[in-house]
Amino acid sequence: MTPFLTLQGRRTLITGGTSGAGAATVALFRELGAHVLTTARKRPADAPAVGFVEADLTTVAGVQTVVDAVHRDLGGLDILVNVLGGSSAPSGGFVALTDAEWEKELNLNFFPAVRLDRALIPGMIAQGHGVVIHVTSIQGRLPLPEATTGYAAAKAALNTYSKSLSKEVSPKGVRVVRVSPGWIANPGANGLALRIAEEAGISYDEAVAVIMRSLGGIPLGRPAAPQEVADLIAFLASDRAASITGTEHIIDGGTVPVA
Repeated sequence: MTPFLTLQGRRTLITGGTSGAGAATVALFRELGAHVLTTARKRPADAPAVGFVEADLTTVAGVQTVVDAVHRDLGGLDILVNVLGGSSAPSGGFVALTDAEWEKELNLNFFPAVRLDRALIPGMIAQGHGVVIHVTSIQGRLPLPEATTGYAAAKAALNTYSKSLSKEVSPKGVRVVRVSPGWIANPGANGLALRIAEEAGISYDEAVAVIMRSLGGIPLGRPAAPQEVADLIAFLASDRAASITGTEHIIDGGTVPVA
């Protein structure tokens, strides 16, 4: 029997693939038969001997290192999943965001996707097919002014850029879609909660509750799990989603109050 969903043989780059939703996506893609290359600034102790490249994607040189690895190790690309993102900005609202903090937010959450796309999408166009998935965030619609203004603005920029990109390259055979998670239940991926807990002297669970209240609650009653985000990404990357492009797919338990 033919499986409902397969990524057999698909050459794939997944950024930010060593923790949280990124790690879950790498594991699922490999389970579904994809040839996966993933990245991080530092090689984890449990990183496989193959399929991993150590590079800082917040820099031009780091992006080039990954691009070179794609050509060397995969011989081209069928699927690009940009999961990389996060924030280390201080709390304190807009006045706490210096030029240096703004640059860090954009260099982590926006420019890596732009630079990788510019380097790798032409090859997809030349072969007549490809899928690009940008993981953004509901913060682009629902920022938390105390702590996520810079991150939210960077993800909003990624959203707008992705929509424009889809209009340009979809007629050439390359689908571009966005996945926008809300809260993800993984302490390793919840830097904001860890930071709030430390600054306020409260537990991690209490910090999670603070953020859930600031979001207006999660109607589903819980955050998403990394595996659930990975499941959505895999579906959108597969041939089952062959007519889906230019769209944003929110996975937030109903947090964003829109139809």
